This record gives sequence, C-alpha cells and structure tokens, in this order.
Amino acid sequence: MRVAVMTAGSRGDVAPYTGLAHGLAAAGHEVTLVTHGSFAALAEPAGVAFRALPVDPRAELESARGRGLQRSVTDAGKLLRLSAMARDLVGRMAGPLLAAARESDVLLLSSSLAPLGHAIGTGLGLPTLGVYLQPLAATGEFPPSVLGTPRSLGPAGNRLAGHAVNALVDRIFAGAVRATARELGGPVRHTVRAGSHRARERADWPVLHGYSPLVVPRPADWRNGLRTAGYWWPCDPPEARLPREVEDFLAAGPAPVFVGLGSVTVPDGERLGRLVAGALRRAGLRGIIQRGWARLAAEGPDMLTVGELPHPLLFPRTAAVVHHAGAGTTAAGLRAGVPAVPVPAQFDAGFWAARLTALGVAPAALPLRRLTEPALASALRRATGDAAFASRATALAARLSEEDGIAPVLAHLDGLARGGQAAG
Repeated sequence: MRVAVMTAGSRGDVAPYTGLAHGLAAAGHEVTLVTHGSFAALAEPAGVAFRALPVDPRAELESARGRGLQRSVTDAGKLLRLSAMARDLVGRMAGPLLAAARESDVLLLSSSLAPLGHAIGTGLGLPTLGVYLQPLAATGEFPPSVLGTPRSLGPAGNRLAGHAVNALVDRIFAGAVRATARELGGPVRHTVRAGSHRARERADWPVLHGYSPLVVPRPADWRNGLRTAGYWWPCDPPEARLPREVEDFLAAGPAPVFVGLGSVTVPDGERLGRLVAGALRRAGLRGIIQRGWARLAAEGPDMLTVGELPHPLLFPRTAAVVHHAGAGTTAAGLRAGVPAVPVPAQFDAGFWAARLTALGVAPAALPLRRLTEPALASALRRATGDAAFASRATALAARLSEEDGIAPVLAHLDGLARGGQAAG
C-alpha cells in the first residue's frame, strides 16, 4: 500500500515516525514521510520517500511571536497562545498535505495534524489511522496530558478538561478544514464535520498510541478504537557513531550525566547553562551538555558541550539523563535503562515527568521555570547515588525491549488491504 505518515511540530514530533516509516517500508509498503522540510535529513536513514511541509518550527519558536510563549506562566496560558499561533500556520500546510494524500492509499496521522488529515481522508475517500505519541482522548483517570499538570482533577474534572482541550484543538483547525472541504468539493458539510473530534469519537476512529502500556496503562474508560501499540523508535543511520571527542570524554572518567532540553527554547540559555554546570559540580558529576534549541553550553575539563547525538549510542553510557521530559527523550531514556531527572518545560512534559517518578526511575520532577542549582544538584545526587533508581530503570528497559510497536500498525494495514475489519 502507498502509506503517507503525516506529522508536524518539533524534532521530537517527527523522529519516532522515522522508525515507524522504516518498519512499514521493510514490510513491503511504499511509505512517504510528510513533515516540515527542515527535517528532511531525518527521513534518509529510514529509506522512505519524503514530502516537505512549509513552516520551520524552530524559526517560528524563535520569532517574536514564539518568544511570547516563554512569557506564559502556566501551561494553559501557553496552550492558548500556541493555539492562536497554530491557527495562522496550519492553513499553510493544507495544500501540501492534500497533494501528498492524493498520491496515497492510506493516511497515518499524528495528533498534530489529525483533524485536518482526517477531513482530507474523508473528502478523498481514503482510510485514515491516528498514530499518536501522547494520550489525548478524555479519560477520568488523569487530566489532559498537554496541560502538563500531574494533579488529578477528579474523574469528572479530568474528563471535562479533556473534552475542553479537544474542543480547543478543533477550533485551531476549523478554518483550514473548511477551506480544504471547499477545495475538495462534494459534500462540504460532511467533510467539515469529519474534522471534528466529536465525529471521530462517534465513528470509533482508530488511534494507535506509540508508547508502551508499561509506561502509561490504557485507561479503562477509553472507547474500543483507542489502542496502545508500543514505542516507535527513531531510525538512526546504521553507520552512526559517537564523535571522537565524545568517546574520548567518556573514556576519561566516570560515566557522565547527559543534560539536554531538545527543542525547548528559553529566554537565557547562557544563564541556564551556568546553572546546570554548577549543579553537576555540586553533585560531583561530569556532564555532557547538548546545545539544543536552548543553546546550552558549559566549559571545563569536566564538561563537554555537544550538538545532536544518537541517543541509543550515548544514553546507556551515562549515569543519568537530565531532560525536558518530551515524549521522545523520555522514551529514549527509558530504553537506555538509566535514571532520569526530568525538568519539564511545557505541555505534555509534566505528564511524562510524573510518569517517570511514578515508575520509580526518577527521584522528582523539577519544573524548568523554577529550576535552581541546589535543587538540581540534590536530585542528581539521588538519581545517581541511590542504586534503586538504576535497578528499576534497567528492569523496565529489559521489558520494553520485548515489545514491538510497529506490529499493531502493520496488522491494521493488513486488515485494510484485505478489505475487512482492521486489526490492532
């Protein structure tokens, strides 16, 4: 089948789909990764076709409007600011998404494009499947993951908040869905309705979630079409190696701590870099600091500042991983079997940080906006000094290695190819 895997967002919203795309291609499907042009290089190791979407996420976040997100005190405030920003950007992606869909037999849609992608699939008569990296359907078991709060609002409050967030997402896409429906012609009202979360829920639209049920058990009150597949690991080049300077640093002393914030932008990366280096030294630890979009840096014989590195090659050789608790980096740390110190920055990061502490592989979550040198040093001492964190992390990694997150997606596609009820 000709499969289009469609996603948008930061690097962490794209990288897992390279592994999914590679697995589907290896099984004989003709796969195209459809995402921002700035991530074209990520598709090359996967050996799949690539279709570029406009919008450079990093440029948008570093623009005056994007920097305004950093001034929001709460995740709810950031979500409202981001929704206004996204409304202006999503319309620019509608045309390329439609063009890619016209060359496909089935659309696999990330949560960041699901409303528009589902409407396009409906208008073209194509089957669609949600492939989400976070749990987004309303449930009484926990509040919406994108709000980042680890505190339950109670079953009724959790569900109400979940429905409210999904309604907000509908509004983000409403204009682009209407414009696309008019371009497609035919029953415009039906196509517009297909873009709504309520319509997808009523139709029991299938969604497979790319994380392990060991990390987030499936809520008991979810509808049947919402399933958990297991992780989709990013596809790194088979010849990937750590740079010589990294190998030399690793060999020069005890296992260091990795510190990285991925695609998070901050107002003052230089100050934050000094804070991180100070905390590591207080804790008596060496550090590998990833610049990332925050532009972190640290100097000295006990610190090494690096660019992008393959997580599977580096993380297992560290004493712990300090990260922003994005879905992708959280998964990479769990896969490596090392303790974590999450410093959640925004949106679903608070959710994943809470999961890490609940699983016993992290001592505590330290919100980035309130991070202090003493608090980070204390968490580092606990994460690296208490063997229980490493033991639990190792045990969980062993169980994750036995899962196959691509198999349920293949089963669904096989069901579509047979023309029957999709499995998985």
